[in-house]
Amino acid sequence: MSDTNVQISLKPKDFKGKVDPDWCPGCGDFGVLSGLQRAVCELGLQPHEILTISGIGCSSNFPGFFNSYGMHTLHGRALPHASGAKLANHEMNVIVTGGDGDGYGIGGNHFTHTSRRNLDILYIVMNNQIYGLTTGQISPTSEVGMKTKSTPFGSVELPINPIASAITAGATWVARGYTGNIKQLTRLIVEGIQHEGFALLDVFSPCVTFNKVNTYQFFRPRVQPLEDIEHDASDWKAGIEKAMLWGDVIHTGVFFETNTRLTLGEQEPVLDEGGPLAFRELGLSSEQTERVISRMM
Repeated sequence: MSDTNVQISLKPKDFKGKVDPDWCPGCGDFGVLSGLQRAVCELGLQPHEILTISGIGCSSNFPGFFNSYGMHTLHGRALPHASGAKLANHEMNVIVTGGDGDGYGIGGNHFTHTSRRNLDILYIVMNNQIYGLTTGQISPTSEVGMKTKSTPFGSVELPINPIASAITAGATWVARGYTGNIKQLTRLIVEGIQHEGFALLDVFSPCVTFNKVNTYQFFRPRVQPLEDIEHDASDWKAGIEKAMLWGDVIHTGVFFETNTRLTLGEQEPVLDEGGPLAFRELGLSSEQTERVISRMM
């Protein structure tokens, strides 16, 4: 008789989705896909233990390219869906994947509130500083002066800083990766999955078709891993200061990490009783039914 609890050792190719990515050749999102495939293998996870959820955008097609449970939801609404899934089944590894426009633009309010609630999920944002799916308009992270179809004379809007925003909003693990450094990116994804609390991994993922400013050639001489310098990830002020650097040096790595806060699931008494909602019996017990009826009479 076979043991159904035996975990099969998988390789990155085993997490290949049923459809091939439709990203442009050279797109940085391929690096995120590769990094996640490597990371889950390193952690010994199985496809049925993972749920990937996305919104709308080039990067948000991710669930179809990755072998796990998946949900392709509405524009900017991936985090609410992830909240419901994680609170229903605490044991599931919920990973949200999307882009800077989807996550920091129309989904910016959910980004803020999911951070402060400290939901136990990993949010991977493929930040290409452009709207790629709609063929090249500025996004919330585009630089001042960037010329696009929507800003032919240059953007006058100040870009948001997702790292600093996440730290101040209450996220308990905040990091930045770069698809030109797969080794570091894979390690960060591993750490983000392992972290108990809301983990943001903002990833520089160059759009080779529509963003001619923030290219691989732009990032290569500027990117400096935080692990190569002295940085205390428990110091949120230091994390914000390093996140604000944007010039000859742009840091990647873990900016901030704390394990002092409870997750949302741990703070809700009803979620801490009787195990995950997904595995509880449906309906009310006779005692609960009588209690409801007595209150209504």
